[in-house]
Amino acid sequence: MEYFKQQILLLREKALLQASVREEKKLLVENAKLKKDISELKTQLTETQRRKTGTHTHTHTHTHTHTHKQTHTHTLTPQDTEDTEDRRKVNFPSVEQRRSRADSLSVLGADPQVDVSRLDIRIGRIVSVRKHPLAETLYVQEVDMGEPAPRTVVSKLGLYIDPEQFENSPAVFLCNIRPSKIRGVTSHARLLCGSASDSHIELLAPPPGAVPGDRVTCRTFPGEADRQLLPRERVWDRLQGDLRTDARGVATYKGAEFEVKGKGQCKAPTLSDCVIKST
Repeated sequence: MEYFKQQILLLREKALLQASVREEKKLLVENAKLKKDISELKTQLTETQRRKTGTHTHTHTHTHTHTHKQTHTHTLTPQDTEDTEDRRKVNFPSVEQRRSRADSLSVLGADPQVDVSRLDIRIGRIVSVRKHPLAETLYVQEVDMGEPAPRTVVSKLGLYIDPEQFENSPAVFLCNIRPSKIRGVTSHARLLCGSASDSHIELLAPPPGAVPGDRVTCRTFPGEADRQLLPRERVWDRLQGDLRTDARGVATYKGAEFEVKGKGQCKAPTLSDCVIKST
């Protein structure tokens, strides 16, 4: 009985093997046919391209009176073909071409000038201050910028400034940044301060008489600020090395003073010859 069972199993395995071999042969035949079809299609494509790029001959036959016939044969030269194609081209560059051109100019240094005039620095009054609910070193301020509604500003002031020192006080803000979420709270500006170290920072103080919304400029760098700074251009990062307070504590860019026109300069109360940071 065991012998017959083994024979049956062997016969089944043999049948499966034969079926597998047949299937393999069938696939090989189909594969060969597909290769042949592909080869024929390639030949047809090559022939079509050759006909399209070949020399075109146009024969114009003009029949005149008294059975006089005149035949003109004109062969298009490569120059004629190029001229025809040029006439068909539209002279307006695509969006992709304009972007590529702008990126190329930027790489070559032909982008718009990068100086402090591109920063929209304004005076604001800090209406209220509270600690960020998710970060001990962050503060959330509501700031009057002379606009219809206050701006929310998240600042990293560390553990070294008492919020009571600058609540209801005027300060200097960078206003044309792209709004960004900081630990769940969206910030719409950056607070500017003088910094001698991470543990020794002071808010830049506006001049007397300055009001929320007043723009801070540098006299030797006139110009309109960008509507919004693009992160990829890194304008602030490229300018920060030239932003410092001078020996009197006046905020400067390349030696040019930060000023509110007709009202005076912005200063760090006690810090001189230090860097200016945004926080």
